[in-house]
Amino acid sequence: MENTTFALPSTPKQIAYARALALRNQTLLPWEVQKDRRTLSAWIEAQANLKPVSELDRLPSSKQVAFAERLARIKRRAVPDECFRDKCLMSKWIDGNR
Repeated sequence: MENTTFALPSTPKQIAYARALALRNQTLLPWEVQKDRRTLSAWIEAQANLKPVSELDRLPSSKQVAFAERLARIKRRAVPDECFRDKCLMSKWIDGNR
């Protein structure tokens, strides 16, 4: 006789916790993951170990801002406002205006 295992459905508590983690980590909770208890448990474990990204972590550093403003003065152009809200955008603007 074969040893076949059947996938157990996820519990409502599991799904609620997974949704809270997805919201905290600003990620999507895939539908396929929600169907199986073990798969969802592994997804939860991976997401629970992630450090939540704070708003301050996304902002450009003071050195980035100072360098971008210095470049803007030299190039006689303005640094776009959205660059002051995202360090990746600021980095791209700096790289494009060196």
